[in-house]
Amino acid sequence: MRGRAKVGIKIPPDYSDRLLNGRQAHVQVLIDGSDSTTALRLLQVSQALGLLKSAKREGLAAESMAIDIRPRLLFNPNLESANFYVPGLIGVILQLVTVLLTAFSIVRERERGTIEQLLVTPLSKGSLILGKLLPYCAIGFMQTGLVLLVMVILFGVPIHGSLTLLLLFSAAFLVPSLCIGILISTFAQNQSEAMQMAMIVMLPSIYLSGFIFPRESMPYPIYLLTLLIPATYYIEILRGIILRGAGWLALWDEALVLLGFGVLLIVVSVLRFQKRLG
Repeated sequence: MRGRAKVGIKIPPDYSDRLLNGRQAHVQVLIDGSDSTTALRLLQVSQALGLLKSAKREGLAAESMAIDIRPRLLFNPNLESANFYVPGLIGVILQLVTVLLTAFSIVRERERGTIEQLLVTPLSKGSLILGKLLPYCAIGFMQTGLVLLVMVILFGVPIHGSLTLLLLFSAAFLVPSLCIGILISTFAQNQSEAMQMAMIVMLPSIYLSGFIFPRESMPYPIYLLTLLIPATYYIEILRGIILRGAGWLALWDEALVLLGFGVLLIVVSVLRFQKRLG
């Protein structure tokens, strides 16, 4: 359920005896099909190894192989690409929309001159930022529900895990995403700059988070860079709950990292907000 192992090999107790006696031996290969790209490669490799290691032995028919590889695909037996890409797409869409929402909101207020009116109120800048986050968190929750509904109805991808847990972990992801937008707004002078900065933030989330390319196949320095992207952990949570039916015990560490990102980005946003607008 945790998704740490992509493949497992089950060798029966009579494996060696059957080969020594000239009989066919069976090996079961269990493959995590939630990642259809990796699963397809593992399926091909396991079958190729079975052919490579099999040698004709006496007592076997000419068409029989000494080692019979019996692969079994878990969580996504038909290797449907939608089951792999759609959950990741949810994370990318949520981050894109939430980052743009907060970035544009504050930049627009600065362009109109209304942000200065807020700054002269008795509210602290931390309270002001939290006030900006809360309504957009509600919007993010509604968007999460909408995209999950589209995923189930339109793409036919069922949710095998707890919907409540998925929404709870989604809240842990929405906070750092919204704070990224606030942080962008402290640098951008207008909406055009905010859009460009948001795209710069989004590109690593698309290409390095595991949404398209498996992170395990990336060069090690790039792999370390993926650990600094919040979408990396949220996509793991989405695929874990939606495809594998993973629970709290399997995904608590990803959720904890997202909470850490949220706290860190809130603190940085408050400090930067004071420096830029104070």
